[in-house]
Amino acid sequence: MIGKEKYKLHELSVTENILKIAVDEAKKRKLKNILKINIRMGVLSDLLPECINYYFKIISKGTEAENACIVIEKLPLKVKCIDCGGESEIAVNNFRCPICSSQNLKIIQGNEFYIDSMEVE
Repeated sequence: MIGKEKYKLHELSVTENILKIAVDEAKKRKLKNILKINIRMGVLSDLLPECINYYFKIISKGTEAENACIVIEKLPLKVKCIDCGGESEIAVNNFRCPICSSQNLKIIQGNEFYIDSMEVE
């Protein structure tokens, strides 16, 4: 049970950072109401979108983002093969180049987690 609690706390700290960035940006631009926060997250991210949304509803109360929704777009795993030079989208459980079957791959997408945009009123 301890590991699970630590995992949930990880989502909480990430969610606190999302809220801080959004609110700071709204204040800087003198905006009163954040409607939506669009996030891009790679499939290799160990974050749980449902936990982020749950925490956000709680911690955003009383802020410019109180009624905002978080929309998370999952980004696929993309790699570049060091051996053949090909770039491909692959499944997380099949870490091989679909062109030459090499496992000598460099991840070029799939680890991201960032705020892409916000919709405001």
